Amino acid sequence: MTGVETQRASHGDRSGDYTQALAGGCDADSRSLKHTLMLRVIWESERMSEHRGSAPSTPWWRDLTAYHWFVFAMASMAWVFDCLDQQVFILVRGEALKALLPSATDQPVINQYAGYSTSIFMIGWATGGLIFGSVGDRIGRAKTLALTVLLYSLCTGLSAFSTGPIDFMIYRFITGLGVGGVFGLAVALVADSLPERSRTPALGLLQALSAAGNITAGLMSIGVGWLGANGFISPGSGWKVMFLVGALPAFLCVFIQLRLKEPEKWVEARKAGKLTGVQFGSYRSLFGDQRWRKAAIGGMLLCVAGVIGVWGIGFFAPELINGVIELRLKESDPNISADAIKSAQSTWRGVNGIVQNTGAFFGMLAFTFLCQRIGRKPAFAIGFVAAMIATIAFFRLFDDVSMIWLSAIMGFCQLALFAGFAVYLPELFPLRLRSTGTSFCYNVGRYVAASGPITLGELQKILAPAAAPTEVKLQAFRDACTYMSFFFLVGLIALAFLPETKGKPLPE
Repeated sequence: MTGVETQRASHGDRSGDYTQALAGGCDADSRSLKHTLMLRVIWESERMSEHRGSAPSTPWWRDLTAYHWFVFAMASMAWVFDCLDQQVFILVRGEALKALLPSATDQPVINQYAGYSTSIFMIGWATGGLIFGSVGDRIGRAKTLALTVLLYSLCTGLSAFSTGPIDFMIYRFITGLGVGGVFGLAVALVADSLPERSRTPALGLLQALSAAGNITAGLMSIGVGWLGANGFISPGSGWKVMFLVGALPAFLCVFIQLRLKEPEKWVEARKAGKLTGVQFGSYRSLFGDQRWRKAAIGGMLLCVAGVIGVWGIGFFAPELINGVIELRLKESDPNISADAIKSAQSTWRGVNGIVQNTGAFFGMLAFTFLCQRIGRKPAFAIGFVAAMIATIAFFRLFDDVSMIWLSAIMGFCQLALFAGFAVYLPELFPLRLRSTGTSFCYNVGRYVAASGPITLGELQKILAPAAAPTEVKLQAFRDACTYMSFFFLVGLIALAFLPETKGKPLPE
């Protein structure tokens, strides 16, 4: 008997065992086991076929068909444009709120409102992750992904028509609902559609490509700054242009995504689930089983550390850029106009966004490589410590545009962690809970992380009174960011309660 025949015979014997097990009773405790046995019958032959079809020495992308590439491209586009809209908000929130608040509003108060709007956005993000992650497991990843992209693109555009801080924050909350659903759905779609050997590098690349959206937002900011400096638009209206342009690509992407099919694994699993009674996208199932409950709580804490580090500290780099630019320009020309300062700030915020996210792109690729070589947990341990050191260095040392390279190092170290989330989180949950569990970890932690921007604003106010000079307020902002950077170490605590998944198949 040949090796292949032996495998087939063995597979046939196991199939018989599984069929016999499925013929047993239908009590509630056995349903999950029966569902797993049925899926194993379906997927074992697929796994053997994949392993026979390609040699391990060939590059991972050689295993992908044209449709695999289409799935990867659509999931990546959804996430890239998601990140573009996020970054547009980060770059212009201060300018937008300055225009929407009374003209005499002090800068620390504007920063405080920027913190409020960011926290509201993150609460919407977390809520959307909870809702759409579960919906994706129940009705399908592809359909739900198109819905979330439509939601965030539409409300990003509507943000340009805000008339005050209240409706601006309402639009940001609804945008957050759509943004929150995309990551878990895109990751689950790729994880369930691509061959197993290609999963880890493809997910790492998907997350790395998010930097393309962030860099595009930086280029848009530079372009808007140039338009304002040359009189084509009013410098005070640049934020409206950014929101309108940022919404367009994602809106167009929706119509292409409607061609996506649901992953075969998910379709077969749903059929098996209907026979066995196993629930899909159920939070009761997620927290009712000790294994998935432990993974969900540990994964959430892991993400909280990274999300607070980036959204509560790192993505407030534009506020530091604004302050430093204003001080340096006034030192060189005390009579410089406010419009000239705004144009320069817009340009350098864009440059910082490009530099920071170029670093992030290479950081995410490096982290994916590290995950494959030394394992997920050691890579995260190195990543959290590096992110803390790089963040402190940027906010303590950046004092002139010649030191903008510090932003690249901070982006490399901070955003590298997010490639780890894309690789690691789907490996913690079974197919019926993969979108739900991934979205829960990545997004629910944002309820906690939403306190980060508010804490940063309040800490700055404590460290510098309202009547303090601009230099003192800027130093207080540096100090507040430095103190909060130690939150990255929470990730090290979370790692102690999570499993190593390197070299292991997805739980099914």
